[in-house]
Amino acid sequence: MPLPPSIHRLSSRLPYPLRMAGVTTLFSAGIGLLVYGFSRNNLLASLVYSITIGLMCWALIDASRALSAAVMRRLRPGCEAHKHDWPGWPVMLGCVALSVPLAYSLGSGLADQLLGYRTRSLWNSHWREIAGLLLVSLLASIVATGFFYARGRLHASQVEAEQARRQAAEMQLRLLESQLEPHMLFNTLANLRVLIALDATRAQAMLDQLIAFLRATLNASRSGAHPLREEFARLADYLALMQVRMGARLRPQLILPEELAGMPIPPLLLQPLVENAIQHGLEPHIEGGELIISAASHERGQLLLQVRDTGAGLGQAGPSTGTGFGLEQVRARLATQYGSAAALRIEPAHDECGGTLVSITLPFTEVQS
Repeated sequence: MPLPPSIHRLSSRLPYPLRMAGVTTLFSAGIGLLVYGFSRNNLLASLVYSITIGLMCWALIDASRALSAAVMRRLRPGCEAHKHDWPGWPVMLGCVALSVPLAYSLGSGLADQLLGYRTRSLWNSHWREIAGLLLVSLLASIVATGFFYARGRLHASQVEAEQARRQAAEMQLRLLESQLEPHMLFNTLANLRVLIALDATRAQAMLDQLIAFLRATLNASRSGAHPLREEFARLADYLALMQVRMGARLRPQLILPEELAGMPIPPLLLQPLVENAIQHGLEPHIEGGELIISAASHERGQLLLQVRDTGAGLGQAGPSTGTGFGLEQVRARLATQYGSAAALRIEPAHDECGGTLVSITLPFTEVQS
């Protein structure tokens, strides 16, 4: 039966020797109870002798396992069987056979000291008694070794699978980010091309702003995450660039509480949403409008990021020339990095100003300085 999640998490934080010693103690106590059930002698003595002998068996077998695997790695460095400190069953059976007699003697001696008893050593006992004791210890040690081996292989497989999933997710994120950079650049150059035909002087100013913006933004996009303050700083640069073209028709407002400024998020996460708000919300609106970008703590204990415009609104901007690339990129990045813990929602703004509201909810992560 699997352990409860709380106990499993607690045990996973313990060092390996403590975890294994705890499991061995429980296993040995079970054998002690079984021996007591057959003999009906002293329950305390059965438990103490079983636990001390079991712990000695585990310590000697585990030490010989690690030593044998280390020696075999040096002799045969390319052998896959030694990858997880496992020398193979033939060697392990030899380690068990050699360790059990010594472990029995050491464990019995320790139990004698604890209980004040004096048991006969293996060397002074009748051979049938020796054979029975060693057989029980040997079988228990083989069963325990098989259990620990199977559990270790399962854990190693889970770790490898998790690493593979993490690497696949990282590669997917890198692919999405590499696709996003030229998309952002082409959109910005298209805006510049329109302005060149209308006002060459303003186009020159926009080009200067564009150079500074791209330098900062493309450098930021090379990192896996950056603080919210950096994301808002890049958005401020982009909005300054768009204001050269749109003038007073674009009225931006950025709201970032200081306690959230260090929260790490994927770079350029909000950039496509801001581009969409301008292209499909504010530009088709003759008088333009406000563009409000905000961060807040969500009532469910998540980070809430919103991009709100007071432009044309959903379905009111006329025939769309976009491909939906930006929104699909945001959805894909959220799904790849956060799974079901993150969400993106697009809806009409429910107040007299109209427009569109785009919301992203993310799980809080460790704050960066």
